[in-house]
Amino acid sequence: MSDPAETSTTPRLPDGVHDPVGLAAQLEEHGYLADDGLATAAYLALALRRPLFLEGDAGVGKTAIAQALADVLDAPLIRLQCYEGIDAAQALYDWNFPRQVLHLRSAEAAGRVDVDASDRAVVAEELESELYDRRFLVARPLLQALEAELAVLLIDEVDRADDEFEALLLEVLSEFAITVPELGTIRPGTPPVVVLTSNRTREVHDALKRRCYYHWVDHPSFDREVAIVRSRMPGVGEELARQVVAAVQLLREQDLLKPPGVAETLDWTEALVALGAEQLDPEVATRTLGSVLKFREDQERAREMDMGPMVARAVMHG
Repeated sequence: MSDPAETSTTPRLPDGVHDPVGLAAQLEEHGYLADDGLATAAYLALALRRPLFLEGDAGVGKTAIAQALADVLDAPLIRLQCYEGIDAAQALYDWNFPRQVLHLRSAEAAGRVDVDASDRAVVAEELESELYDRRFLVARPLLQALEAELAVLLIDEVDRADDEFEALLLEVLSEFAITVPELGTIRPGTPPVVVLTSNRTREVHDALKRRCYYHWVDHPSFDREVAIVRSRMPGVGEELARQVVAAVQLLREQDLLKPPGVAETLDWTEALVALGAEQLDPEVATRTLGSVLKFREDQERAREMDMGPMVARAVMHG
């Protein structure tokens, strides 16, 4: 099995980026605040020409960094959303059957099908060749990423796919090439920057992880999460941002079905701002739990905790 590093051009690093600190600064310019570990992982994935495998709880920013990298590299983001039952035709390519049928009908209308018996074999061969022309090929995300001059390919929630699809990904990421039997092998001039994410609903095979640079993305620290809220929502006051983040981090310590991620922190803050709240209080926190907790059982658990003391602790922290 060949190494793409031996046959492909190095994906370019952002201009002026020579270390993880420089990459973190450019990500921050595009609204993504990466900690030292994540910035280092992303930098090494770019520098070493390896896919970046990000694992962690839902809502910690795994998907968002792919968009931020695309913005930094000034490249399109191509997303492959994985799910149970996804197959090669949905990830690689498919043939446009309706257009192929239309082409055959056009050939028939033009009289190309109604020919002498001696010419039918030749015409049939010509038509078959035309039917499998590149214009009838529908590129799916993996092929789109290979055909782009440079793209960021996000393979999102790979843990939702099955073992067979993992094997397909392993083959594509090992060779950075896709073979279409009717057209030949398609290789990129510059391989895409690949980001794979997993919420760890199941273990992904070691063979796929070995092809990648691995990083576990944890929930951000208090100060970093406050900075994320203030960066995404500049109009939010410092006091409210700190109180919401403190409350969310207290909720994460509870035995919840789905602990809130950064996305929920932002949703909760946005809901409070929409209600005109300038600080967190038990009454408004209880009324807006739907912004931060997405399961009925988790909301009941939060109400059983007594929101008053929890909010009081958050206010003291803020």
